Amino acid sequence: MDVEFLGGAREVGRSAILVDERLLLDYGLEPSTPPQYPVGSVDPDAVVVSHGHLDHAGAVPALLSGDSRPPIHWTPPTRELALTLARDTLKLHGGSYNCPFTEHNVKRVTGVSETHGYREPFEAAGFEITFYNAGHIPGSAHVLVDDGETRLLYTGDFHTDDQRLVAGTTARPDADVVICESTYADVEHEDRTTVEERFAESVKTTLWEGGTVVVPAFAIGRTQEMLMICEAHDVPCYVDGMGKQVTEMLRQYPGFLRDEAAFRRAKSHARFVTGDDGQRKRITDQKAAIVTTSGMLSGGPAMTYIPEIRANPTNKITMTGYQVAGTPGRDLVETGSAEIDGRMMPVSARVEQYDFSAHADSNGLRSLLDSYRDAQILVNHGDTCERFAEQLRADGYDATAPDIGEQVIVEG
Repeated sequence: MDVEFLGGAREVGRSAILVDERLLLDYGLEPSTPPQYPVGSVDPDAVVVSHGHLDHAGAVPALLSGDSRPPIHWTPPTRELALTLARDTLKLHGGSYNCPFTEHNVKRVTGVSETHGYREPFEAAGFEITFYNAGHIPGSAHVLVDDGETRLLYTGDFHTDDQRLVAGTTARPDADVVICESTYADVEHEDRTTVEERFAESVKTTLWEGGTVVVPAFAIGRTQEMLMICEAHDVPCYVDGMGKQVTEMLRQYPGFLRDEAAFRRAKSHARFVTGDDGQRKRITDQKAAIVTTSGMLSGGPAMTYIPEIRANPTNKITMTGYQVAGTPGRDLVETGSAEIDGRMMPVSARVEQYDFSAHADSNGLRSLLDSYRDAQILVNHGDTCERFAEQLRADGYDATAPDIGEQVIVEG
């Protein structure tokens, strides 16, 4: 089995892995300026998408240009999320040279889409494929690829601990080779219950003092997790941005949620922002938490809320996710200022950061890999892939960290 890394190797973003030149696992983009896409040109016989985040599914419609019509295999929520992301990318970049697909390509996606549940084997490009719940976001999957001689497990992004939105992964299918993500290979997450309680107490204190809290959150997964946390701790909240649409959509797929009743309560508890910037400015006086995109302050309704609340030190901005270097969110955390709509703005509101990650930490990664001590481990999707592979080798694993464009021959 020949495995070629077209993206996501020794980096986070633009994940794409080609197996035997005919099966493509993920096809994402890195939302930098300009966006970065997988290397090389591909014309696969079939595509399998692990989950609906931009860095794994964001460039999929580009595979349907020209005469190409490869079937695209994914879970039902991943299909919906990928289409949502594609339409949003067109809205943001559709008129620019940097967008690799058109509205016509996006429409083609529905015609070649094939959805599958967990643990239901199917055929793609001559391989037997099976999805397993990866515990990352609704619909996220580990992908098992079997050619009859070699069993390759592509973990995609995964979490081993339960979140309110989804249960952690417990799947450990037999595999000869594991392509393992390593986003948080050098981090130990704080206990989730402790983080939740600290977040809720901080928000309630600010509201009691008469302030407003802006909660920047990724639209897919993180927004819904924060709404469930707000409901569980009785924190009044609004929701704005693409997260509204995703929240509505996920109601259609209760089987991919950990607790459908809790999800429904959270949706009912939150107030959905339906108006324009005028309404948003009025909401900033409501003494509530405002859960809104973008999670790194690089666009979305956060661009309206932050300028409105930034000057008052009673107010608060609670960052809920990883902040990539060079983003306004990272600048805000490190310097107390951020570039909003082209202007560098000092922020007097208090800024806090919470680890609500949906990725396994170093302990979670090790707990999964402990089931694969005799397998070949290929480390990807991280900023410290080489170091993690080296640590695994020191512990007796056959582990390497392939580079972008590298081909690796694997055997059963």
